[in-house]
Amino acid sequence: MVLALAVLFGYLVFSPRELRPAPAAALTPPPASAVVPVASPAIEALGVPLATGVQTPGIKFPKWEAPKPPDTRPWPAPVRGRVFDEQREPLAGASVVADGVEVRTGEDGAFALDRVSPGARLIVKMPGYAKAIVEPTMDPVEATLKPQAIKAVYLTYYGVNHRGIRGRVLDLIERTELNAVVIDVKGDRGWILYPTEIPLALSAGAQGPATMRDFADLMADLKARGVYTIARIVAFKDNVLAAHRPDLAIIDTRTGQPWIDNEKLAWVDPFREEVWAYNIAIAREAVRRGFDEVQFDYMRFPTDGRLGSAGYSKPNTRETRLPTIAAFLERARREIGPTGAFLAVDLFGYTAFNPNDTDIGQRIEEVAPHVDYLCPMVYPSGYHLGIPGFRNPVAHPYEVVHESVRLIRKRAAKSVVSVRPWLQDFRDYAFDHRFFGVSQVQAQVRAAAEAGGIGWMLWNPRNAYTAAALGPKDASATTGEATRSVTE
Repeated sequence: MVLALAVLFGYLVFSPRELRPAPAAALTPPPASAVVPVASPAIEALGVPLATGVQTPGIKFPKWEAPKPPDTRPWPAPVRGRVFDEQREPLAGASVVADGVEVRTGEDGAFALDRVSPGARLIVKMPGYAKAIVEPTMDPVEATLKPQAIKAVYLTYYGVNHRGIRGRVLDLIERTELNAVVIDVKGDRGWILYPTEIPLALSAGAQGPATMRDFADLMADLKARGVYTIARIVAFKDNVLAAHRPDLAIIDTRTGQPWIDNEKLAWVDPFREEVWAYNIAIAREAVRRGFDEVQFDYMRFPTDGRLGSAGYSKPNTRETRLPTIAAFLERARREIGPTGAFLAVDLFGYTAFNPNDTDIGQRIEEVAPHVDYLCPMVYPSGYHLGIPGFRNPVAHPYEVVHESVRLIRKRAAKSVVSVRPWLQDFRDYAFDHRFFGVSQVQAQVRAAAEAGGIGWMLWNPRNAYTAAALGPKDASATTGEATRSVTE
């Protein structure tokens, strides 16, 4: 009862006020040389055994089954193969992962891995496509990837803990075209959702007031439903770590204490590589917990508060900000890419239009090479100065989203990356406070698709989404599933 009251109180009081964002074992092994879906329910994919915690009302969790014996079938040395789309066109730049190594395919879709351990699986992935797993085979690998457009809603730290809210969102995913959920793993305050094993997080007190003890049950249920899971990790806005380690914080030069923004929350210093390591460790733990994708939010320098009094370990200039953000993402890619998870980053909408770093360290050309998904926050309410041709963006949701996605795709064209925007499903706060309902949400969804975006995500800090704006569940669609293909 005490925990339930804490969760409800936290949801009502601490829901994000800044409307922005910011990843049963089969008893019979599949045939050799087959490509099988990553998202099929598997206990081994969770990284932890299924717990027997309290069950969510109305949700049946998979029954635990004994794990299958280890696979010891050999691979040739080297392992060679090719990756195709459904039209048998080679996919250049696709990733092939095995034994903690990630390689990319060439222009002809070909790849080679020097050595793969007996029994290990290959993970084949590419943004815009469902991941696939290739079982051990002595034959050349041919993997065919199936297009996948992620359509997600967001659950806050308190929202995912609240059984009523969580159940409502899962019901929406069951009934509509939604196939994914973004979950706060480390939210705006620095609290980690589930019991963490990271020493610095434990010593800092990052185990927050609503730690989800039955998280393994939730993840098992999401996998059983075929739901694609995205771990939102807020990087540099971290009240917990800044309080625990002021040496890693942005410092207020007037007081010598950790600097705080307009929400009275502290930030850590983006220049500090210890901060990078901490967030990447959390990301890797999230992947071990079963998340399909890691999405970094607040991957930037602050924009509000007394910016003139913010002190950093290095001079805060465009010349230092840009390489810092890029270097963090490059390191994150090296450490997260080989796990088989996708990597994404949230961007300010204005980065689509600005040739500079928008004074926050975000520039499309520097960020795109290191991630799988660019996730711009293209909320019309977020463009407080409008965009070229549209001074009042909330009156033109289609045009704002279309032009933002189009420009980002154009600027990222040299990278193997997809654009999947955050869309506005909340009342306007910057112009005339108009309600965003069915027509506004549908206009944004249509604009994202027609501008070449691959899927979208709806943001609402209260976890209340416009169900009538969503299409019905397509019974023929399979989320997270790659086309089954046999090597030749």
